[in-house]
Amino acid sequence: MKNSDPERFTLKVGISGVRGIVGRTITPQLAVSFAQAFGVFAGAGPVVVARDTRTSGRMLEEAVFAGLQSVGCRPLLCGVIPTPSALFLVRRLGARGGIVITASHNPAEWNALKFVDRNGFFLNRSRSGELFDLYHQRDFPMVSEAELPAARKIDHAAAAHLDAVAAYVDTGLIRSAGFKIAVDPCNGTGALYTRPFLERLGCEVVELHAEPNGVFGRDPEPAPAHVRALCDLVRKERCDAGFAQDPDGDRLSIVDEHGSPAGENLSVAFAVRRVLEAHASGPVVVNLSTSRCIDDLAREYGVAVHRSRIGEINVVEAMLRHGAAVGGEHNGGVIVPAVHPCRDSFIGMALALELMAAEQKSVSKLKAEIPAYHTATAKLETPAGSTPSLLRALRRHYADHPVDTSDGVFVSLPRGWLHVRRSNTEPVIRFTAEAGSADEARNLVDTALNLTRAHLQG
Repeated sequence: MKNSDPERFTLKVGISGVRGIVGRTITPQLAVSFAQAFGVFAGAGPVVVARDTRTSGRMLEEAVFAGLQSVGCRPLLCGVIPTPSALFLVRRLGARGGIVITASHNPAEWNALKFVDRNGFFLNRSRSGELFDLYHQRDFPMVSEAELPAARKIDHAAAAHLDAVAAYVDTGLIRSAGFKIAVDPCNGTGALYTRPFLERLGCEVVELHAEPNGVFGRDPEPAPAHVRALCDLVRKERCDAGFAQDPDGDRLSIVDEHGSPAGENLSVAFAVRRVLEAHASGPVVVNLSTSRCIDDLAREYGVAVHRSRIGEINVVEAMLRHGAAVGGEHNGGVIVPAVHPCRDSFIGMALALELMAAEQKSVSKLKAEIPAYHTATAKLETPAGSTPSLLRALRRHYADHPVDTSDGVFVSLPRGWLHVRRSNTEPVIRFTAEAGSADEARNLVDTALNLTRAHLQG
């Protein structure tokens, strides 16, 4: 499927909000209408508005401002702040909800509106459906000029969230270690906040892609293949670790002191280990595609692991249901409910540093203590209508193995697992596999890819 295919330009609507290509499916007109629908949905009152650094962000921010104000909501304008800071602020300020303008890990030509309820959680599938029904009805009662609420600019909007993160960990312990850290915030929100946050923890910081201009210096998904420049910087500057973020600061990937990418799963593993060791005891919740090393860690601390569908709100709701102490997603989204139940690269960094300081061990040594699994991934652009029949074909192929169909097709195999599902955020099918060796994991993904291509051609 080529980039010119119409499927690429279809508006993606779901639990990750509404997202698409700016100027094609994401337009100011659409943003106004969705903001009006959300204002009616949330009710009159204050609504947090935040964005990442994408060049289209200011345009969409103005449109969201207009839409909210027109239906009697008071926009609380936070400007460029990390997504976890925005979610934290919704609850802190007692707002009716929030709209975060970010396409997270998607390329720069994408943008999105992500909708937040009054608890600071993204809307789940049911509540998203209610909002989208309102949008399609286009019945937005507008207020008169005399009733237009004044907007409020929120200064230092990320401060309360970052204070809460710092308060959760032992900052004195981290400061005493005197770490030198390389960071790559991808010219996103972290370009404004990550250096001062780490310096607050006593770190010496060197930066890469740290201009908050929204012109991403690498693929915005902080996967190992995309952080090679950070790996080089860690080696050149002899750093203790490297931290890579996505543009809105909710995902974290770690690079060890040798300049080797440790992957996004390690961010969650380090957080789970440190929280269970020093902060809280309780179940762990992760999504289906998260490494089984989490099960091994949880077993060491005598706690249960529960798994959810992919998507932040799915994990968060499962965490609240099970009273989880910590959790996250395989993409580097660390979630610590004691700070706020959302993916947060800043709590991920703080817990990784606290673990390093407490154990007095390097990233590579800490990684070596966690059971080793190898992960392989791939994605393939496919027409949305082909997904149901494809998943049925995969279920038939793997009928001799335990199959979970709660989120695509998840196959438990003797030496690993395979997960095939349609993305919530891109017009692609995602393939993820884990096994005892890199070759085994790659073979699992390649087999599924070949089956998919054969199905599409047949």
